Amino acid sequence: MSGLYDLHTHSLLSDGEMLPIELIRRLAVMGYSTVAITDHADLSNTITIIETLNRVRESAQLFGVRLLCGVEITHVPPVQIAPLARQAKEAGADIVVVHGETTVEPVAAGTNHAACSCKHVNVVAHPGLITIEDALLAAKNGIALELTSRGGHNRTNGYVARIAREAACQLVVDSDAHAPGDLLDERAKFIVAKGAGLTETECRQVISLNIDQFLIS
Repeated sequence: MSGLYDLHTHSLLSDGEMLPIELIRRLAVMGYSTVAITDHADLSNTITIIETLNRVRESAQLFGVRLLCGVEITHVPPVQIAPLARQAKEAGADIVVVHGETTVEPVAAGTNHAACSCKHVNVVAHPGLITIEDALLAAKNGIALELTSRGGHNRTNGYVARIAREAACQLVVDSDAHAPGDLLDERAKFIVAKGAGLTETECRQVISLNIDQFLIS
């Protein structure tokens, strides 16, 4: 499915301000066709989040939105990322995001590498100063690197875009939304991509990514 997407958002199930259906409704009105809710998860709550989000699928469909039920594996020791990502997929997660090594939080060294090495991971969020070696691993495993509008996390967007281009790695543009004011319309998404140094053509390609093809790659 092509169309406006956000693969990284948060609801009241972790530290967001909105119920899942409010988040979906607001994005539906903004023209989104695909929304992933990826609340912060570790070993304590991954299955609960997925089971809870699954109850909202029909409501999302009634608003014309395809809901991707997911998690953002956050501040988990790197050695536990792959088993937890696998557990999430086995529990029914449509998408698994890993909270990458942003430069503004004390994420454990090796998190990017563990995420990029795992076939059950789909997106490495705000991966900070990711190495070319890890970006190449991500490309090999069909994992996207994120360009984000989130304050602080977005400091390295230009670097991430350059490394992704060098590694031929898929990029996605996400909001990492926690509140209504964080949501991006199409123009704002384009500006995030353009501001990271993408060409006009690259911006259009990233923003109109076919999510079905990406998730099965």
